[in-house]
Amino acid sequence: MKSNLAPLGPKADKATVRRSNLSLVLRTVRDEDEATRAGVAARVGLTRAAVSSLVEQLLDSGFLTESGKTFSGQAGRPGTALKVARTGPAGLGVEINVDYVSVCAVDLAGTDRVRLTERLDNRGVPPADVLARAAGIAARALVRAHAEGLRPVGAALALPGLVSGGAVRQAPNLGWNQVPAEGLFADALAALSADQAPLPVSSENEANLAALAELWFGGLGTVRSFLYLTGETGVGGALVVDGELVRGAHGFAGEIGHVVADARGPRCRCGSRGCLEQYAGQAALLRAAGIDAAGGAAMAELERRAGAGEARAVAAVTEAGRMLGRVLSGAVNLLDPDAVVLGGAYRGLMPWLAPAVDEQLTAGAVSGLWSRDSGRLRSSSVAGDAARGAAALVVRDVLADPVAYAPPVTGRRPARADA
Repeated sequence: MKSNLAPLGPKADKATVRRSNLSLVLRTVRDEDEATRAGVAARVGLTRAAVSSLVEQLLDSGFLTESGKTFSGQAGRPGTALKVARTGPAGLGVEINVDYVSVCAVDLAGTDRVRLTERLDNRGVPPADVLARAAGIAARALVRAHAEGLRPVGAALALPGLVSGGAVRQAPNLGWNQVPAEGLFADALAALSADQAPLPVSSENEANLAALAELWFGGLGTVRSFLYLTGETGVGGALVVDGELVRGAHGFAGEIGHVVADARGPRCRCGSRGCLEQYAGQAALLRAAGIDAAGGAAMAELERRAGAGEARAVAAVTEAGRMLGRVLSGAVNLLDPDAVVLGGAYRGLMPWLAPAVDEQLTAGAVSGLWSRDSGRLRSSSVAGDAARGAAALVVRDVLADPVAYAPPVTGRRPARADA
């Protein structure tokens, strides 16, 4: 009889167990920000001697550093404080959107150490040219990262639309279909960095990565299950449940911008009618507000006009909020998240957007848990952007298996037993 259970992996040997424990110790120090060997041992349930041996390997490989003594207030010798290194392995995140490219390098602590953003109109530009532009910005970011003592070990692309298998299957706002984004970007970056080993490249939907950045770096507190919406040129969505991203059977979950809000509405670039994007996307918002422009400057102008109480601007944002709330009510009834987080351009529009969204959620969510004062509708933090989420995705791989990313060890110090 066939089973839907995941296949069993090979039996763990001594080396496999040690690799797992190295990851456990490294992630514990990172999560604690600063820890002693004794503190790590108490947290993970290993002996002090075992933790000391693992720590020495992580120190020798450049994943951890020592930062003086720390006193617990209890009897015994002071412990040596451990921190994740601010140099060494790092992640490179590259967000490609309709009107900008943003690149950042993130260290093992999750700190955004290098950031380059360029406003570019990528509409109608051949995909290979857009990806080559992005590779050029990434190459400059790599130079800065190396000057900071960082060693990016991979690059992750944050891309709009349906992303699967290294390709953008469809990105209506860019006009992309079946674009092998990973391969094109990797080749362009390798050509610009011929003196360095080629970086492995991965890719993910930009809303998914923004949601992960919000989870890892934002102000969600204990919230681990939420629906994230990002208002860029399109409307992207992502679902996080119990701290894990839900991608769907084929990696295409979260396309809430193409949920039909009104079947009699305007034609969408995806081919359907009345998609949410046609009411709450940037183009729709700006058109309704009477702003004949596009991009970040135009959205800043919309915020200015709404803040000044201009009736047409306020009405445009309110109507977008009403349509967002209508679609979100159905999503909340279906998925039962703890919170809804609005990011991207929506963050700056929250004072005028939120009341209309809340009104629709209060009326439409059958659980009775949603109301204006429930605190379940939230604005994203400034830390929750897709480029940082992409870079952090690379860092997460390093934390999960530091041995795979360790440089050759030229020598070892004698193990220490102090804790």
